[in-house]
Amino acid sequence: MTPTQANGRPPAAYDLPNPAPRPDGEVEELLSIWARPTGWKVITAVNNTVIGIFYIGTAFLFFLLAGLLALVMRTQLAVPENDLISQDLYNQIFTVHGTTMMFLFAVPAVEALGVMLLPQMLAARDLPFPRLSAFAVWAYVVGGLVFFSTVFYDLAPKGGWFMYAPLTLKEFSPGDNADFWLLGIGFIEISAIAGAVEIVVGTLKTRPPGMSLAKMPIFAWAMLIFAAMIIFAFPAVILGTMLLEIERSFGWPFFSADRGGDPLLWQHLFWFFGHPEVYIIFLPAAGLVSMIVSTMARRPLVGHDLIVVALIGTGFFSFGLWVHHMFTTGIPSLSLAFFSAASMAVAIPSGIQVFSWIATIAASKERFRINTPSLFVLGFLFIFTVGGLTGIMVALVPVDFQVHDSYFVVAHFHYVLIGGMVFPLFATFYYWLPMVSRNMLSERVGRWVFWLMFIGFHVTFFPMHITGLRGMPRRVWTYPGDVGWDALNMISTVGAYIFAAGVALFVVDLARRFRPVITGSAGPDNPWGASTLEWLPNDVYSTRSIPLVTSRDPLWDQPNLPEEVEKGHHFLPNAPTGGRETIVTSAIEGRPQYIIRMPGPGFAHVIAAIFTAAFFLLLTIKAVTMAVICSVVAIGAMLVWTWGLDKGPGAGQVDIGAGVKLPTYMSGPSSHAWWATVVLVLVAGSLYLAYVFSYLYLWVVSPEVWAPDGSPSLPGVVWPWTSAGLVLAGGVSLMAANSLLPEPGQRGVAAPLLFVLTAVCLVAAVASNLWGHWQSGLRPTENAYGAMVYMAGVLDGQLAFALVMMLAVAAARCLAGRLDNIRRVSYENVALLFGYALLQMLFGLLLVHGFPRVMS
Repeated sequence: MTPTQANGRPPAAYDLPNPAPRPDGEVEELLSIWARPTGWKVITAVNNTVIGIFYIGTAFLFFLLAGLLALVMRTQLAVPENDLISQDLYNQIFTVHGTTMMFLFAVPAVEALGVMLLPQMLAARDLPFPRLSAFAVWAYVVGGLVFFSTVFYDLAPKGGWFMYAPLTLKEFSPGDNADFWLLGIGFIEISAIAGAVEIVVGTLKTRPPGMSLAKMPIFAWAMLIFAAMIIFAFPAVILGTMLLEIERSFGWPFFSADRGGDPLLWQHLFWFFGHPEVYIIFLPAAGLVSMIVSTMARRPLVGHDLIVVALIGTGFFSFGLWVHHMFTTGIPSLSLAFFSAASMAVAIPSGIQVFSWIATIAASKERFRINTPSLFVLGFLFIFTVGGLTGIMVALVPVDFQVHDSYFVVAHFHYVLIGGMVFPLFATFYYWLPMVSRNMLSERVGRWVFWLMFIGFHVTFFPMHITGLRGMPRRVWTYPGDVGWDALNMISTVGAYIFAAGVALFVVDLARRFRPVITGSAGPDNPWGASTLEWLPNDVYSTRSIPLVTSRDPLWDQPNLPEEVEKGHHFLPNAPTGGRETIVTSAIEGRPQYIIRMPGPGFAHVIAAIFTAAFFLLLTIKAVTMAVICSVVAIGAMLVWTWGLDKGPGAGQVDIGAGVKLPTYMSGPSSHAWWATVVLVLVAGSLYLAYVFSYLYLWVVSPEVWAPDGSPSLPGVVWPWTSAGLVLAGGVSLMAANSLLPEPGQRGVAAPLLFVLTAVCLVAAVASNLWGHWQSGLRPTENAYGAMVYMAGVLDGQLAFALVMMLAVAAARCLAGRLDNIRRVSYENVALLFGYALLQMLFGLLLVHGFPRVMS
């Protein structure tokens, strides 16, 4: 179905908002439909503003908790040979501090800002999958708090936030401490991927009419690239945590050198995620800075298009830098040269952004406004530039050899991350708080907060450059008093307390003045005179009507836009289907395509999040039975949650204003569900590529353990051919089901039977492949080859499990009359994922069965 005008013809252009007065009662209806739950039921809310506040608040809580741990560490290091805390506790605090800052604060805080700000910047009523956002938030809250609490029970991990093998293998790290990191953080990364799916689809598909990619706000560009980087980077660390946990629990030797594994495999997988994560954190912060600089300069950004290219370039280059962290591990000289050059090249797109901000400030039509947000932006510019310069230094191989694992690296790391993320975050708090609070934060107190944090930061971390050059290694619990480090460490500790005083003053001011808006207007309308859509008049339903956008700076170029939107003169000024809706537009041009009907508050996603977190946490302490029970409850809640999502085309086309009608249902590549499934396929593909890299890497390291052709541990060719035949048969069955989907209003039996047959073929294909290896005598605990072979089966089994659940839902929906040849999104999602599974499993058969034969 396609959009039409009132005369039934497709519209030539969406350029005429309707100036006629709107009927009475529309605003009251919107307020009722979008009302937020009150009292304890607020946990069931899915409004992006409510979820965003919970998300940002939790991330900031973790920042404060990790900061307190940092003060404990700095106090321990203030004087030589201090015994304030034990070495074991120091290692736990050190690990939890770094893990919390990187995994529980930095990435979630940025993702939370996306959930909070993107719908407002895009004038959407909400992101397309509000329950997915809420699920990600509550899973993160529960899992994160439980993980952090381990430091109080002597259960916290001790291997550093990077958890290097072999120190984290069972023989060197007994107990459950490391398992809390591996299962807890791996689960939190899955939560981050769920948020990335929401951000990608929301940014591409829920923009306002007329907002092409060229007119999209810089922050939206930054979040789109941020989410894409999560999709391709995070699966590597998820695979790494899976391999390490499986080795710890079952003895599969991925990282044990005596059986063909290699500890450096962990570093490759971890840093393939870990170095892009620095830019994953930085890019959204840079997008926020770009918007604040433009507003305070009262002019569009100088070099806007170059900044977009720089954001894309930074994201691209960041994936070629992971070996930057491994220069001292003995890698070949050619690799050193390549990754050193790549590490320096990434400074070019960062420099483009810095010079663009400076040029925008210099070209300001009026004097650049100095207030608390702009002070934090200027502080960010200075600190991040210094951090970038020291980054260039450590990119030089001889310098890196000298300062590696010293406090020089600690100083550089914090200059980049605190300068590149924390200072922009505080600028964001002061700048955007009027969107969600009835009161603005104090300008006078804000200046005190800035100077305390700015001075405290440099007093803390600048001396660490000198400490590192004098030879102080990082990750030490104490140090002797006769090597010239004591005065520098005392200065750093004093600076840490000054920085903490600034943060504490901010918290006090926030407690005094932050009053969240439940309904009605927030603080002053557009107090900064900004140009972007988040400053339109808004309420619980976001904007009264979704505007037509004609430029990058709509509030500057369309001065009457706020009044027009408030009067409902633009699109979707009402609730034509009687529920929560927003407009879905084309990904490139921003042309309206259909109305998406979104769910409201509910308990299903909350229950799913809590019990999913419980499943992972119970596995940590080996409470397998309880973990299985929690997984069943979580899956049941997810099924309840998803059952009512595909509402079908029953509502037909509806008037969205200006004489334009849009359908209320869409399938195929225009559907937001199709886009979400494609993103899921990219995540699965990234995970499998990380596995392929691991397989080939271990073959290069230990070719002697790989099975040659004719080896008893290599099964006969009948087994891979059987598996391939079964998975292909499943594909044929699924394709046949497409033509047997019933007509609308009817209930079919043939298609559900074919769905069941597809599931049986898929499970049999995985089982056949694994049984072939088992009967040949190969065991996963024998050597790295056996471990990697069975790991392929684990990954195929995970995919098969997800598809079996989706096929079961599709069969049930078909039997219930909720899946037919028009209402077919459920089928399309299964078909997309199955198509990927088919390719993965066939390639896996070639790799596992063909590669050893070819290379023998």
